[in-house]
Amino acid sequence: MISDTVSPSQKLSAESLGMAADCLRILAHPMRLKLLFLLEEKRLTVGELAHVCEMKNNVTSEHLRLMMRCGFLSVEKQGQKTFYQISEPHVFSILSCIKSRFA
Repeated sequence: MISDTVSPSQKLSAESLGMAADCLRILAHPMRLKLLFLLEEKRLTVGELAHVCEMKNNVTSEHLRLMMRCGFLSVEKQGQKTFYQISEPHVFSILSCIKSRFA
């Protein structure tokens, strides 16, 4: 039986659903998830992230750029260094779900 009330998922526009799908596609990459798990603990530079992930700086930067495009990350400059950090609180919930399901 279908309820007469409108659920929150039915209130999402096609545009909102498209944006959500785009951002979920960006998250659906093992290295991006690894970067987020590292950033969950503390803010880090591209060089630090690249070193831990054993990637080149430019490849790491591209992954970070994609996640920034969805609003998941922000940057904070401190002198010559640029630190990346998670800026979208919902990312922490997503990471928690992933850990509880796959850890």
